[in-house]
Amino acid sequence: MDSVDQKILAELQQDGRLTVTELAARVRLSVSPCHRRLRELERSKAIRGYRAVVDPAAVGLNFEALVFVSMHQEDRDTVAEFERALSEVEHVVEAQRLFGEPDYLLRIATADLAAFQRLYDERLATLPGVQRLTSTLVMKHVVEDRPLPMTRT
Repeated sequence: MDSVDQKILAELQQDGRLTVTELAARVRLSVSPCHRRLRELERSKAIRGYRAVVDPAAVGLNFEALVFVSMHQEDRDTVAEFERALSEVEHVVEAQRLFGEPDYLLRIATADLAAFQRLYDERLATLPGVQRLTSTLVMKHVVEDRPLPMTRT
């Protein structure tokens, strides 16, 4: 990936709805080479897809929590079953497996505290292998949906 590819990615992270013509002008390429590079970035999975960024409040998701999950056991089957079951919980909008303790970090979006409590008690606490759940509430987003940096440090 060269600097032109990085410029293409930077521009698309800012506005994924750019036409190829607009993108080519912004990265100072003609349309054909820009289009070829764009298709190659998509083919190589450097660009994993395109989507709209939706305001959670606009769709009634006014409550957000971070949940830390500690597993009772971490054998391959338990981890696979936990991750499969977790992927079916639609209010889990992000999940990362971590090194060390805790084992997972989940970002949860619900309508309100009561909905979060129901999800916590009925779904999250019953996931396979869970030993302990610890949660904290999100007060405010300080940095959100920031584009990835195109420079390496």
